[in-house]
Amino acid sequence: MSLSKSKPKSKPNSKARSLSATDSSATSAALLAIDDRSVATAPDPAVSDKTVSDKVELDQPSFAHEAVLLHEAVAAVLGVKSLPMQENDSDSENSLQATGVYVDATFGRGGHSRLLLSQLADDAQLIVIDKDPTAIAVARELAAEDSRVQVIHDSFASLTAGLAAMGIDQVDGLMADLGVSSPQIDDGSRGFSFMRDGAIDMRMDTTRGQSVAEWLEQVDDETLANVLYEFGEERHSRRIARAIKEMSRYTSTLELAEVIKVAHPNWQRGKHPATQSFQAMRIFINNELGDVDSFLEQSIPIVKAGGQLAVISFHSLEDRRIKQFLQRHSKGQYPEDEQSPMPPNRPRYFSKPKRIGPSKAEVAGNPRSRSAWLRTATRTDTAYQPESH
Repeated sequence: MSLSKSKPKSKPNSKARSLSATDSSATSAALLAIDDRSVATAPDPAVSDKTVSDKVELDQPSFAHEAVLLHEAVAAVLGVKSLPMQENDSDSENSLQATGVYVDATFGRGGHSRLLLSQLADDAQLIVIDKDPTAIAVARELAAEDSRVQVIHDSFASLTAGLAAMGIDQVDGLMADLGVSSPQIDDGSRGFSFMRDGAIDMRMDTTRGQSVAEWLEQVDDETLANVLYEFGEERHSRRIARAIKEMSRYTSTLELAEVIKVAHPNWQRGKHPATQSFQAMRIFINNELGDVDSFLEQSIPIVKAGGQLAVISFHSLEDRRIKQFLQRHSKGQYPEDEQSPMPPNRPRYFSKPKRIGPSKAEVAGNPRSRSAWLRTATRTDTAYQPESH
């Protein structure tokens, strides 16, 4: 990244800088009772069988989403301690005017991307990626208004291939927000919510793959219990799995949540009994942890020397992976070397990582942020060595 002190020449209709950094101010009431710092927030997936075109209906539904750790994440991906104060997104005088190529690997509703754009110069590029068709429709609207934005509809696990198709092999900054967005949770038709009824789908990308309902029709009790335990850390997984498999049909998220609620022997105050089970099914059906691992590994050759990696997570399963990945590649200490009498000299691809949590003010204004951690690190100048990886 390089910072320009001179103001760029304005380009008519080239930017969407009047767009706010958040999609709206309201937050989901359903989230107030289900956030937890050690276990993910309410799980939730997608539902319709419709094939998504480029023109997804954006006006139904228009739920609110407030980007978490917004300024912290954007500052981190730009490699600065804090962002300059701006009166609005078009305040170029107080913009960093950073040049280079940046990637928002989980566009969502674009809160992080919009703030990042306000800090970029006219010749910078921002690649936005998401597997959710509705998020992609929002991203394409932004791209139509801002020539710096390019859109990839895919999982961030396909980061390398997606960038290669654009002729890009390295970037100056890479960020991802692994949380489920409020619009996804609040839209009952997506199937993520146990507070609003909908089909039991839970796919992030409704254009491909198997829904949770289809999977539940085929899976056996033992496999289901293992999924609930491994991906939801649900201690009562076997009891809940048996109850789920006794259901005559899998057509309603509220019916599924009620069955789990009745089967769960140990309710926690302020937390719906179905929270961890829904989380587990969502993570499994979307291969979320596998995608995170793949994304992190690809970040090593993708982020150029001196570039920044910034990742926000919302539950311990993801945060633990990010933490261990950055520790391993900043210290050069690999688990497979622990028993070796003479451990090899491993490359150190990242500087000492940092962890940032939300401020008290952010938690008060957006309770969903309570479970969030931002982990960030700078790419060293160590050349990528696939054979040692």
